[in-house]
Amino acid sequence: VGERNNKHKYVVEKYGLRNVHLYEPQYNWVRYEPKRPFLVLDQVYPEGLYIPEILIGRNIIQLPTIKTHVFTQVTGAMKNAFGGLLGTKRHWTHSVIHETLVDLLMIQHDIHPGLFAVMDGTFAGDGPGPRAMRWHEKDVILASADQVAIDAISAHLQGFDPLSIPFIRIAHEMGLGVGDPEQIEIVGEDRDWVMAQNWGFIQEDTFASRGQKLIYHGFLHPLEPLLLRSPLVPWSYFASNFYHNVYWYPFVGRKRVEAALKTKWGRLFAEYGAEAGLRGAVMPGMEPKTVAIAAAGLGLLTLALGAGAWWLWRRHHPQLHTIIRTRRK
Repeated sequence: VGERNNKHKYVVEKYGLRNVHLYEPQYNWVRYEPKRPFLVLDQVYPEGLYIPEILIGRNIIQLPTIKTHVFTQVTGAMKNAFGGLLGTKRHWTHSVIHETLVDLLMIQHDIHPGLFAVMDGTFAGDGPGPRAMRWHEKDVILASADQVAIDAISAHLQGFDPLSIPFIRIAHEMGLGVGDPEQIEIVGEDRDWVMAQNWGFIQEDTFASRGQKLIYHGFLHPLEPLLLRSPLVPWSYFASNFYHNVYWYPFVGRKRVEAALKTKWGRLFAEYGAEAGLRGAVMPGMEPKTVAIAAAGLGLLTLALGAGAWWLWRRHHPQLHTIIRTRRK
């Protein structure tokens, strides 16, 4: 559904390409042996890191967008590999996310003969990205074979000091790319204009990300193995989906999408695939499955709160409870 609504499927079919869903069983994941020591991935995956075999030996073009991120301040080319190279346990890396991105870049340098990135800044997002951003029409497209450099320029445009962002600084210091804008060659646009840009973007948290940070870095950190590395982990997925899909998107995000579709870029998106009958844009509502799960969860929460309130009332008013039982008799 997402491929169709976002018109990816139309583009893939038009140019004779194919989509690869790495989670499908026909794609093998093989153990990767690092050529240089990992910063953190060997600790997160002590049994060994497995990556998709189909990606080994392939040229890769990353297609990120310019935006902020609740965990990494900005997200771009380096973060784009997160969902492709790491499997189902990738949420285990969130407490060491910056070092993880550097490890992933080392892997990419090893397994990809060619690595390039094209970053879309026609729309750019600030605030609690990547799921609850405020969009801004910026009319910029970046491209580079240096994943660190493109992320550094993206961060600079947004108004951040690239070398203050750990994953950019560490990658720069390790020689995996250039993270200092003063050392980056800029072509296709006036350098003075680029260096003068400061979009004033800010990184913010959502209600959900605040809770996650308490688990990763706050007073709940000792409970991380129980909450996020045990059979209880689906609760975190549910909490995030409930917040974003049941509350945020219907009441906040949908209005932002509708406004974006009225811009020149929104109108262009609506025209993609017109010859295939795909003119326009699909505005999805809440998924029935998510609504059903949310309703069930809300019901259970209400019952739990009611039971807890009743238990507390009985504990603090034992005499009243005895009187009620006596009268009933």
